Amino acid sequence: MSNTLVIIPTYNEIENIEAIIKAVFSQEKQFDILVVDDSSPDGTSDIVKQLQHEFSNLFLEVRKEKTGLGAAYIHGFKWALKKEYDYIIEMDADFSHNPKDLISLYNACAVEGADFSIGSRYLNNKINVVNWDFKRLFLSYFASKYVRIITKIPIFDTTAGFVCYKRNLLKNIELDNIKFVGYAFQIEMKFKAWKQNFKYKEVSVIFTDRKKGTSKMSGSIISEAVFGVIKMRLQRISK
Repeated sequence: MSNTLVIIPTYNEIENIEAIIKAVFSQEKQFDILVVDDSSPDGTSDIVKQLQHEFSNLFLEVRKEKTGLGAAYIHGFKWALKKEYDYIIEMDADFSHNPKDLISLYNACAVEGADFSIGSRYLNNKINVVNWDFKRLFLSYFASKYVRIITKIPIFDTTAGFVCYKRNLLKNIELDNIKFVGYAFQIEMKFKAWKQNFKYKEVSVIFTDRKKGTSKMSGSIISEAVFGVIKMRLQRISK
């Protein structure tokens, strides 16, 4: 058993799931993987079950309903805490997050002393995004800028979904009180951790748009982020 768990939430990722699992397991450091699947109708979980015969450190949790990315991660966080992992990493299934960057995120916490580390697309306002159309890039980049202005949080990539958390941070965040389930989930987690004075480190990564499968981004997710940040600021969410 590794001291680090990589959580990969999935919904209809049959085209990517086998390749991403094998890519994570091919890294120099050993990582365990938990796939949290929202009952994908395309058979994503069936592929994971087949791979479990090959990899003893591959785990699967299938949720009955698709209730949002944040809810899937919270399910995974609680599972990881019960299993007593020291480090828990969020990661997409579609290769937008490069598995080779996992070790950098881990080292930022395990070696350099951060309580959470962020795979940042916009560190020091430098944009590291490949194959996104201008509209999506504009929305993402300025969403992070908008969050910084509204909340005063100093993190450059506030909407990043490639994050490593120490166990102690997740134990103190009060996961049951997380209010957002979509895009704003990532913002709320970072905001709460920052407000509680947990140390963070941003690690520069190159984000590459998916080549297979369909993006889960939607108008409602973006709206949640825009209005959720204002609500967060007004209510001073800090626990």
